[in-house]
Amino acid sequence: MNLDQKQLMVTQGEGRLVHLGGIGVHYKIPSAQTGATFSIVEHPVEPGTLVPPHVHTREDELSFVVEGEFGVRIGERVFTATPGCYVVKPRNIPHTFWNAGKKRARLVEIIFPAGFEQYFAEMAQLFPANGGPPDFGEVAELGGRYGLSFYMDWVPELEKQYKVKLLGG
Repeated sequence: MNLDQKQLMVTQGEGRLVHLGGIGVHYKIPSAQTGATFSIVEHPVEPGTLVPPHVHTREDELSFVVEGEFGVRIGERVFTATPGCYVVKPRNIPHTFWNAGKKRARLVEIIFPAGFEQYFAEMAQLFPANGGPPDFGEVAELGGRYGLSFYMDWVPELEKQYKVKLLGG
């Protein structure tokens, strides 16, 4: 196999970046580079941003907190993850996370098997150019194509208890 340096190292700031209303998706290691076994994205998350609670049916996720403080709910368990923490989000278990601090937080997400990372690029296209949240019906339809469903009944409780807002809101 003939590998060039670009395939062996990704430097800080490299990779395509898309925005999802309070959370970014910075593509680092694409599925094409790993034979679709895994992909890696980095998520910068603005303070007070809640990722919609959801469940994956096709992939597992492993997050590593680089900076900041994240609130995490996996099933019925809620905890705080700080720099150096690893968080396992298994498929078929509802989960969410939010920036629980006052500054931008950042985590690295390993998705395995790969493929789901393309959801983020498609979802970014659903955000209106003039700002505001996307149409949730379109988001849910897109999620369905990726084996993703949402647990929106968690949102009011999480917003109230942790003073966060759903991304795009």
